[in-house]
This record gives sequence, structure tokens and C-alpha cells, in this order.
Amino acid sequence: MEKTISEEEKIKRAEEIYYRRKLNNSNVRMPSSQVKEKGENRQFSLYKKMILQILVCILIYLVFSLVKEANYMFSENIVNKTREVLSTDINFGVLYNNVATFFENNKDHFAFITRLWSNEENENQEENNIVQNEETNQNENTQSQNVQNENTQNEDNKQNIIDENTETQSAKVEQTGGIGGSINDAKIVTTSAKSKTQMEIDAEYIKSNFSMALPAKAVITSPYGKREPTEIVSENHQGIDIGVPEGTTIVAAMEGKVSVVSKEGDYGIHVKIVNKDITTIYAHCSKILVKEGDTIKKGQKIAISGNTGNTTGPHLHFEIRRNDRTVNPELILSWD
Repeated sequence: MEKTISEEEKIKRAEEIYYRRKLNNSNVRMPSSQVKEKGENRQFSLYKKMILQILVCILIYLVFSLVKEANYMFSENIVNKTREVLSTDINFGVLYNNVATFFENNKDHFAFITRLWSNEENENQEENNIVQNEETNQNENTQSQNVQNENTQNEDNKQNIIDENTETQSAKVEQTGGIGGSINDAKIVTTSAKSKTQMEIDAEYIKSNFSMALPAKAVITSPYGKREPTEIVSENHQGIDIGVPEGTTIVAAMEGKVSVVSKEGDYGIHVKIVNKDITTIYAHCSKILVKEGDTIKKGQKIAISGNTGNTTGPHLHFEIRRNDRTVNPELILSWD
């Protein structure tokens, strides 16, 4: 005979099969004790659900009962009183007068609050006054500073105008280049006594920043500046001619570095020595004793005088330049 299986046993076996399939990958079989526990939890959950449904039904019944007995809960007397209150005409003017009378009669009780309110307003007013005063002072200081700046700018403008007028009044010396002869036939261009020329400024700069000496001790046969031109002598003499006989030793007027040693052009055999922005030139020599790139000391022997280049006789042509501007050596050196 086949064994009869109860419904509860069927449910347990079905749950065991379900969990076995669910955990098939791990090949773990759910113990019967756990299956039993799961079944008990499920039965408890069903009870809980049933109780909740009963409570919901009771709540619905109570709501319908309240709606049905609404006339009993809100009696006609209550409804009439509510309508009477809503239909009352409220006179806000009378209400305001009553409130004002109440505060007037009880102002002693509210004096403390009034004083606090007044004190707070006074403090706020004082803070506003302080802020306004600070802003006013700051604006006054700014305006004063602007006035001072304008005055300073006006003074600067006046000074610039004076300087421009001074420069306009100063005499300008023409410098167009040239080589000198050996005769004393030139005239130096005169300058304005009211202001300094650029050449005078350059001469003061050289005397203040450099130490210079005579390249040769002899008479100046042709000074710096304009002179009567000839086929050999140029109109504008950019240096001075020192009347030394051929073969005289020439020394460096200042220290520096030899930048040019050449025998080309009207200068004949000549040498240039540079120190910062100042250049000295020694021309019409017969021989140069130094070479380009040499560092020279003041008074060092650098050349032998001669009669090369465009000349009318033996002499030394000596020039001083600041950048591209020539400077009269007689403004810097003394032949006394």
C-alpha cells in the first residue's frame, strides 16, 4: 500500500525542493530544521496579514458610521452659533480705539519696552551718523589729495616748459665731419651764455666719469669747429690738430680697448680706442704700436706721428666722441 502523505508534509517537501534548486550551484541541501523554521515564519506572516485586514475593515466601518451620524455630532444649535459668529459685522475702528485705550491705561506696564525701543533707535542713529562722518572725512581727504596731485602736476608742467624754452634758446653746433690741415685758420662756434649746449653737457660728463691726458704736448695748429675750406681742408673740423713733427710718440689719452687699427680713408694710418660710450681717435700716424682687441692704459704708447692720409703737413689729428657726437677736446683737456 502506498503511504499517505499529509498536506503539511507535502508543503515541506515542496519548499525543500525549491531551496535545493535555488542553491543548486553550491550543491547545498537545506536542512529540514531550516525548512520547518521557514514554514513557521510563513504561517506567522499569514496571521499578521489577516489581522491587518481585519483592522482595515474595522476602520472603514467606523468612517461610514461617523458620516452617517454627522447630523448627531454637529447639532443644529452648533451650526446656528457658527453662522451667527460669521455673520457678525466687525467694526475695526471701534476695535482699534479699544486697543489704544487699553495701552493708554496700561502704559506704565509697557514703559520698559518703550525705553528699550527708544534706546535701540538712538543707537542705530548714532551708528549711522558715525558711518556718514567717516565717509565725509574720507571724501574730503580724497579731494585734498587730488588737489595736491593737480598742483604737483602743474608745477611739473611749468618746469618742463622752462626746460624746453631753455633748450630752444641754446646754440647748436654743426657737426658734418672732416679732416684738418696743419694751419691755424679755424674759428670755434660760440655758444649761448644762458644755457648749456649738448657739447658742454657731454664735456662735463666725460670730465666727471673719465680721466684723460694729453696725447702729445705741442701747440694746437687747427682747433675744433668751422674753418675756411680748401681742396684738402674740410669746413667742419671734428677734432683738433696738434703740431708735432713726424716720428713723435703718441700716448693714449684715456684707458680703453682698441676697436680699430686702419690705414684706409682720409685719416690715413689711425687707431680708435673705446671706453664705454667714449671713443678717442688718433689719425695721420706713420705707425701704430698696438693691435685690435688690446686693452690700453692711460699714457701708454700707442702710435708714432706722421703725415699719412689727407693732410697739409705732419701733425696728429685727435678726436673725442660720446656715442656719435664729437666733443671739442679743449673743453676737456688743458694745454697750459
